[in-house]
Amino acid sequence: MQLTNLQTDYLGRNFEFYAQIDSTQNEIWRRIEKKTIVNGTLIGAEVQTSGRGTHGRKWHTDESGNIAFSFYEELNCPIKKVDGLTRQIADVMAEILKEQYAISIDIKEPNDLMYQQKKIGGILTESRVHLNMVKFLVIGIGINTSQMQFAQEIQNIASSLQKECGVKIHREELIAAFCNRWEQVIKRRIEK
Repeated sequence: MQLTNLQTDYLGRNFEFYAQIDSTQNEIWRRIEKKTIVNGTLIGAEVQTSGRGTHGRKWHTDESGNIAFSFYEELNCPIKKVDGLTRQIADVMAEILKEQYAISIDIKEPNDLMYQQKKIGGILTESRVHLNMVKFLVIGIGINTSQMQFAQEIQNIASSLQKECGVKIHREELIAAFCNRWEQVIKRRIEK
């Protein structure tokens, strides 16, 4: 997979895509621990065998064609600069889906992307903080774009954009559009 129309200075410039991985979020953390990561690194996957959501929940990415990626962003800013960050990430993704696909999604605070009361995506925000300064963020985003079958325990509460709206999402374009917009949003946030 190649990101199309990427116009960022750093976000997504170092992009790796796996056919299968335990978790894109775990892979970012492994690279942090090994000190082999650069600012803006983005890891994507077709299938995650141990995808993670908030509160230790499992995030199911067990069919191809969905969106699952995590990225690493160095900030070194006061902790108050990241207040409400997860909600703002959700807002950015909702804006892009509305503009590019005319899909209106709802946001269930703080991190769930919903359509007709069904969860179609989620955001996992993790960070490293030292002396009230946020050193970096590790953000994971999962969106069920094309999945048609769901595990029995979630089939009544989860769905996908294709299943609900009949719309085929171009993953590379959506991820690139997110990177382009988010890089500008976070720069403005930090510079305030």
